[in-house]
Amino acid sequence: MTNPLPPAEELRLLDAELWHLDARRAVLLRRRAWLIHTLRASAPRGGRGDGSVPPVWPSRRGPAPVPDATAPGVQNVLLVLGGVLLTVAAVAFTLVGWGQLGIAGRSLVLGAVTAGALAAPVALLRRGLVSTAEAVAALGIALTVLDAYALRQVAFTGTGALPYTAVASAVLSGVWAAYGVGVGTLVPSDAPAAEGPDRTGTRRVLRLPLPLATASAHLPLPLWAISVDAGPHALTAVLLVTAAAGAAGALRAALAPVRVVAAVGSLGAGAVGVLSAGSLCWSASGPIDAARGAALLVLAAAIALVVARAVPNPDVAVGAALTAGLAAVAGAGGVLRASLPGEWTVPGFLVCGVALLLVLRSPLPEAPRRGLVLASCAVQGLAVLSALPPVAGVLLGPVPRVARPWSGVPRDIRTAVFADAPWPAYATTVPLVLAVVTVVLVTASAHVGKVRPAAVAGAFVAGWAAMLVLPSALGLPYGPALVVQGAVVVAALGCAERARRGAAGLSWPAVTAVVLALVTSVHLALVSLVSEATTIGVLTAMTLLFAAAGTRPGTGPFAAPAALVHATALACAIGAWAGLPPRHTALLVLIVPAVAVLLAWRLTGSSARVPVEGAGAAAGLLALALTATDPPMLAVVLSFGGVVTAATALRPDRRAAGHVAAVLFVLAAWVRLAAWEVTTPEAYTLPVAVPALVVGFLGRRRDPALSSWTAYGPGLALALVPSLLAAWGDPHWLRPLLLGAAALAVTLVGARHRLRAPLVLGGAVLALVTLHELAPYVAQVVGVLPRWAPPALAGAVLLALGATYEQRLRDARRVRDVFGRFH
Repeated sequence: MTNPLPPAEELRLLDAELWHLDARRAVLLRRRAWLIHTLRASAPRGGRGDGSVPPVWPSRRGPAPVPDATAPGVQNVLLVLGGVLLTVAAVAFTLVGWGQLGIAGRSLVLGAVTAGALAAPVALLRRGLVSTAEAVAALGIALTVLDAYALRQVAFTGTGALPYTAVASAVLSGVWAAYGVGVGTLVPSDAPAAEGPDRTGTRRVLRLPLPLATASAHLPLPLWAISVDAGPHALTAVLLVTAAAGAAGALRAALAPVRVVAAVGSLGAGAVGVLSAGSLCWSASGPIDAARGAALLVLAAAIALVVARAVPNPDVAVGAALTAGLAAVAGAGGVLRASLPGEWTVPGFLVCGVALLLVLRSPLPEAPRRGLVLASCAVQGLAVLSALPPVAGVLLGPVPRVARPWSGVPRDIRTAVFADAPWPAYATTVPLVLAVVTVVLVTASAHVGKVRPAAVAGAFVAGWAAMLVLPSALGLPYGPALVVQGAVVVAALGCAERARRGAAGLSWPAVTAVVLALVTSVHLALVSLVSEATTIGVLTAMTLLFAAAGTRPGTGPFAAPAALVHATALACAIGAWAGLPPRHTALLVLIVPAVAVLLAWRLTGSSARVPVEGAGAAAGLLALALTATDPPMLAVVLSFGGVVTAATALRPDRRAAGHVAAVLFVLAAWVRLAAWEVTTPEAYTLPVAVPALVVGFLGRRRDPALSSWTAYGPGLALALVPSLLAAWGDPHWLRPLLLGAAALAVTLVGARHRLRAPLVLGGAVLALVTLHELAPYVAQVVGVLPRWAPPALAGAVLLALGATYEQRLRDARRVRDVFGRFH
C-alpha cells in the first residue's frame, strides 16, 4: 500500500470485513443444512441404487438447524428482560429494604450502584457492545429516579410531594441531557455507534437519555403551578408555555427521537391548554372574565401560527394554522358572546371567522394561509349548520295544513308557518348569518378571476335560505310575505336563466336555481292553504309563471312539468271550492293529461317532452284514484285515458303507447260491465278475444313465418279458457254445447290449415267439455259394475298396452312427424 491507513481506520475496516464474512458464513451454513434436509427427504429407503443420493459429508459440527429467531432479536429480548428484572429488583430494594441499613449505607449502596450503571455504558461502547450499553444506561436512568425518591425520604421529608417532584423532574432532565451528551464525548470517534451521524454531523452513541430528558422537561412547570395552587387561568398559561417550549424543541432539535418526543409533549400540553382556555372563555360570566380566557386562546393561536410559519412540512403547517385560526375565532367570539345578547352569538363568531379571510392579502406563506382559510370555512360551516333548524322549520311548518285546509287567514306569516311549533328564539338573526355567507361565497366565486360553479351554487342556496326565513324572522303580515315568497320564485327562475346563458348550457348553478324555485313554489302553495281564494290565486300564479318559464330551453325540462303539477293542484282546489265530490273533481284533473299530450306534440325533439308526459301520466293516475270508489265514473276516466294515450300513440316514436291505450279501453269496458252487474264471462272475454284474433290473422298475412302460438294463442286462450271454467260449474246445457261447437270448429280449422295453436287449444277444450258432459253417465256405469270389474279392466288395459307398445311408439313417432310439419 502506497498510502497506508492509520491503525485505527485500518482496524475498523478489518472488523467490518470480518463481520461480513461471519454473516456470509452463517447464510451458507443455513443453505447447506436445507440442501441436506431436501436430499435426505427425497432419497429412497431401501438404500442406494440408481436413484441414490451421492454421499454428503457433514461438517464437524453437524448440520446447522434453521433458527426460528434472528440473533439481534434474541439479544434484544435478553437485554430488555434483564434490564426490567434489575429495575424491579432496585425498586423493591429501595421501597422495602431500607429498614436494614442506616443513612450512610443507603446512600452508599444507591450511589455506588447508580454510578456503576451510568459509567458502565462508556466501557461497553468502547468494546462495541452497543445494545448492552443501551440496556445498562436505561437501568442507570431508572436508578436516578430511585435516587431522587430516596433523597426525599432521607433529607427532604418535610418537602411537599408536588414541589419536590417538579424540582426533581427539572434536575433529572438536566442530568439525563448532560449524561447523553457527555457519553458521546467520552467514547472514541471510531467506536461503533447506535446510529449514524445526525443532521448536525455529530455522532450519538445512546438513544435513551436525550429523549427521556426531553419528556421530563415537560413536567416541572405544570407540577409547580399545581403545587402553588395556581388558578385555572395561570395553570392554562403554564400549559401553553410548556407547549411553546416543546414546539421550540421539536423545531430546533437535531435528533429525530428528540423531535418526536418534544412534538408529542407539545401537542398534549397544547391540546389541554386550548381546551381549558376555551372552557374558561365560554363559561365566563362577564366580558372581563371572557377577555382573560380569550387572551389565553390568542396566546395559543400565536404559538400555533409561529409553528405554522417555522415548520418545513406543509401538511403540519396547514394543521397548525387551522388550529391557530379556530383558537383566535373562539377567543374573539367568546368576548362578543359575553358582551352581546344571546341571539347574536352566532353572527359574532361568523364575523370573526370571515375576518380570517383577510390573510389572503397578507405576506404569510402558502401553507399557513391555506390553514387559516380552512379555519374560516369551518366557522362558516358551523354557522350554516346552526341555521338549518329554522330553515327546516319554515319549510316543513306548513305541511300540517294539508290535513286542515282553509282554516282562516292568520295575522302574520310566522303564525301561518309555525302553527304547531314554537318560533326558535335565536332564529331572528338567521337571515343575517345566511346573507353574510352568501356574500362570502359570491366574493370567493370571483376571487381568482373566474366563476366557480360550486361557489355560485352555494351562494344561491344560502341566499335562497336567507330570503325564505326573512319574512318569518321579521314577522311580516301574511299578504306581503306571500308576495316576498313569490318574488323569490321569480328571482330563482331569473338566476337560473342567467346562469344558463353564462355557462352556454344547463350548469350546476342553473339546476340549483331551478330546484330552489320548485321548492319555494311548493312551500308557497302549502302556506296558501289558509283560504280558498288565496289557494286558487297562488296556484294560478304558479301555473302561469312556470308555464312561461317552460318555454325557455334551459328551464323547460323542470318548469314545464312543474306547471302541469300546479295545474293539477289547481284543478283539485277548484273542485273542492265548488263543492264537487272527488269523482267529479277527477273530470277537471283529466284536463291536465290532455294538455300534456298537446304540449308533447309541440315539444318534438325537446328535452322537456318526457317530463311533460310523465307529469300528464301522474295527473291521470290521480284521476283514477279519485274515482276508485265509483265504477261508472272510473269507466269514464279509463275511457278518456285510452283516448289520450291513443292520441299519444299517433306519433311515430310513441307507437308502443297503443298497447296501453288498448288495455285502458278494455279495462273501461270491463268496469262498465261490472257496474251493470254483468256476470257472463263471455261478455268480458269475447270483445277482447275477437280483436286479438283479427290482429293475429293480419300478422300472419304480413309474416307467414309467424308462429300460430304468437298469432292466435292469446286470443283463443282468452276466448275459450274462461268459458271452459264457467261451463264446468254450469248446470245448464247451452254453454257446454256452444263451447263444444266452437272448440270443434277451432280444432277443424287448425287441422285444415295445419296450425298447432288452434289444434291443441281447440282439441283440449273439446275433450274437457266432452268429459264434463259424459261424467254423470260414466259415474252411473261405474256404480253398476261389481267391485272386481275396475281392477280387471285396468289389468286388461295394461296387458293390451304392453303387447302393442312397439306399434304405439311407431305410431307416436309418425304422429309427431306429421304434427311437426304444422305451423
